[in-house]
Amino acid sequence: MMLQWVRSLAFSFFMYAAMFGYAFFFFPFAVFSREWAYRACNAWCSLVIRTARRMVDLKVEIRGDPPVGDVLIAAKHQSFFDIIVIFHAVRRAKFIMKRELMFAPVLGQYALRIGCIPVARGKRRDAIRKMKREVSRKGSDMGQLIIYPQGTRVAPGAWKPYKVGTGVLYEQLGKPCVPVATNVGFFWPKRKVLRRPGTAVVEFLDPIPPGLSVEEFMESLEERVETRSDALLDEAREAS
Repeated sequence: MMLQWVRSLAFSFFMYAAMFGYAFFFFPFAVFSREWAYRACNAWCSLVIRTARRMVDLKVEIRGDPPVGDVLIAAKHQSFFDIIVIFHAVRRAKFIMKRELMFAPVLGQYALRIGCIPVARGKRRDAIRKMKREVSRKGSDMGQLIIYPQGTRVAPGAWKPYKVGTGVLYEQLGKPCVPVATNVGFFWPKRKVLRRPGTAVVEFLDPIPPGLSVEEFMESLEERVETRSDALLDEAREAS
């Protein structure tokens, strides 16, 4: 266990050092081209995924079909790693992100450059209005818009209510919504250094078609994501 902890610490140091290195290397290109900003982010995500396998024996398995068109993705959020894996799995990802991340060195600047939408937490009505305005402003440049329905990282097996903002966006966009389940948090816990060896799964579930009421959509989304995430957690526990 001590050796795995040391490896995890070294991996974390490498991951963040590489973030700054890639950010500065790609900056002259990314500042003029959103495409280069995407390339920089994808290159770093790919590096992190490959290095996690080598340094801490943490592998990644993608299940289901990552969407390629304009779509809303509503994902279970358990750790920083699921952000990396989902971003790398789809072609044109943009996140609904908490406003504080705008001011995070490197991460915030690149997030804004690729078109992520910052939203203030704690003011539900204002947040929903801002999301709707920003999504409308993006228009045809939507890509794969990723939102975390619970609004924050939630430990595997724990429950936190799903926020109605996801349903409001689903109704506004009139696009399918792809739910995403995961067990990543079992291997990469929130605010902990230790990375457990094993296979972290991110699973793209069958799309929820447009046209449901907000209430019907939210009920279906929560049931699908929570049921499948719990099953993936059981799978991870049995394999460990």
